[in-house]
Amino acid sequence: MNAENGFQGGVHIVKADQAEDVAGKMLGQILVTKQTGSQGKIVSKVYLCEKLSLVNEMYFPITLDRKSAGPLIIACKKGGTSIEDLAKKHPELIVKVPIDVFTGITDEDAAKVVDGLSPKVADRNASIEQVKKLYELFCKCDCTLLEINPMTETSGKQLVAADAKLNFDDNAAFRQKEIFALRDPTQEDPREVAAAKADLNYIGLDGEIGSMVNGAGLAMATMDIIKLHGGTPANFLDVGGNASESQVVEAFKILTSDEKVKAILVNIFGGIMKCDVIASGIVNAAKQVIKSELLLPVVVRLEGTNVDRGKRILQESGMSLITAEDLDDAAEKAVKASGS
Repeated sequence: MNAENGFQGGVHIVKADQAEDVAGKMLGQILVTKQTGSQGKIVSKVYLCEKLSLVNEMYFPITLDRKSAGPLIIACKKGGTSIEDLAKKHPELIVKVPIDVFTGITDEDAAKVVDGLSPKVADRNASIEQVKKLYELFCKCDCTLLEINPMTETSGKQLVAADAKLNFDDNAAFRQKEIFALRDPTQEDPREVAAAKADLNYIGLDGEIGSMVNGAGLAMATMDIIKLHGGTPANFLDVGGNASESQVVEAFKILTSDEKVKAILVNIFGGIMKCDVIASGIVNAAKQVIKSELLLPVVVRLEGTNVDRGKRILQESGMSLITAEDLDDAAEKAVKASGS
């Protein structure tokens, strides 16, 4: 938490008559944790909950597992702490139960999970039913992660989710409208919010060379080669194989809005999209975003269908674009232009 209020961390146990005052001091401050990164996140909401009388803390997540190609439930009888550290020191405490996505969770599956949790006072059969209901929630809400840490037992012998985190599949937003209506863009990277609205795949990073690429694999390779030549990528940005001119415009806006970006590398392989179409889009987008002249050096590498026509469009555009022959050449020129 920001030093202005003198708090450490974002969880505070206080008496009821102190809650309003403490919450007021937290609101508007910057919270820095392992989850937020070094930049932190502004506190726009504070959740209040009743202090529980707990007798046990466990760890319970449902996630998606590539190895089993389906949902995976993890159970650990120790919770409320860093599960990563615990898994290193005591891997024998981690119980993994893969679920057949077609069959769904069975009583046997749920029983294995409960055995892994090892509740001390909660009824075993009731716990099994609770696990099955959590799996039902995971599926019904199109979750990619349902993590309860800690899952607790109260002195009243009940299982309670004392703290939880849920992630949802963006592709299911059309059928989870109530859930996605709760989305708070103030807690997200504004660049990623703008990219999502334009249907662009964007992840912000901390480097100085912005990149715009068509294809996720090519985007990863572009980031790698920027690093290889001594630069650091400012983002992952995949405009897709059929990007429109309006999407390219939005991509340029996002890249040029990042104060850390010192140069932009456009790396396009014209397969489905022809290079001349991409080149026209780049020129028109650049003119719309920066009007008359480029404020940042832009390196463009084109390859594929109609590449010669595309390069000619760039050369005759009147814009101070830097063309490159191949990916190595483009990365070298971008790194040099950025002053890295």
